[in-house]
Parts: sequence; C-alpha cells; structure tokens
Amino acid sequence: MPHSEPARTVASRTGLLASSAVRLALAHGAVTDPVTVFDEIPAVANLDPDLLAALRRAATDAAGDGVQFFVNGGWRSPEYQEQLLREAISKYGSEKEAARWVATPDTSPHVSGDAVDIGRSEARAWLSEHGASYGLCQIFRNEPWHFELRPEAVDGGCPPMYADPSHDPRMRR
Repeated sequence: MPHSEPARTVASRTGLLASSAVRLALAHGAVTDPVTVFDEIPAVANLDPDLLAALRRAATDAAGDGVQFFVNGGWRSPEYQEQLLREAISKYGSEKEAARWVATPDTSPHVSGDAVDIGRSEARAWLSEHGASYGLCQIFRNEPWHFELRPEAVDGGCPPMYADPSHDPRMRR
C-alpha cells in the first residue's frame, strides 16, 4: 500500500474547522496550510537552528532555480507524534508495519526538531541533487520528503539511506 506524505494535519484529516482546534494543532507542530522554511509557525520555528539555517540557505538558492520549498512537517510535540503513530497503527494494522512510516515520540527526529518533511516533488528533486552541499540528506528510501541535517555531507556526501525507519538503529531505543 503506497504511503502518502505524512504532513496531512490533524485539522485537515479530521475535518476540524474550529479555529481553537487549528491553533491547538499548530501549537503541537501540525502544518495546516502550505508553509515555507521562512514561516514562523511552531513546526518550522522549533526546528534545530542549524537545520533551519541550512534549509533557509538551500531554499534561497533553490529559488534562483525557480524552485520553492514547502514544509509539510517539521518539529512535532510528543503528543502529536503519538497521535500520528496511533493513526499509522490503525491504518497499517500493526505496530511493526506502522514503524516503517512513523516513529515513536521517544525516537522521532521530528520531536527533537532534527527532521523536516519537504513538499512538492520539484523541491525534493532539487534537494536530492543539491542537498548534500548544505548538509541536507534524505534518510529513508521510502520517505523521499524526509530530510535531516548531516553536516559531514558537505565534504563527504550523504550517508547511505535506510530502507525505512524500521531499519534505522536510532529507532530502536
């Protein structure tokens, strides 16, 4: 079963329209509307400062090529990450299968602000080609939208990708 981008938000997935529900979702790291790496919502603003700086440098350079970066997911509260995990377990039928797509709050690099999900295929393609020079690397083959900062990539290129999060030793804490 193909997996869609994980940045579908609490508000859009559940049809919540109440502004208080949207504000709460945003406070926990949901992305309810297209945002850029320059927007100041919690999902972006709470990213690791070095990751955010690299993203903004890359986005500025990509704009020169006519490519705009959109953030579909970034920092998430542990509560929001837990909700995404519960939804994945429901969708995929087991914790083991869900682990291929969604980490626990204790292991997710999104909760620590160390991961960002980039939207639109042209932005992902641009980052796939140029991201290493900014230290921005795809980590999982099954999640082409997921990028993390690997400063050593600037000189040595990005490390090999894991097939999916269930193969990443960080997820087994």
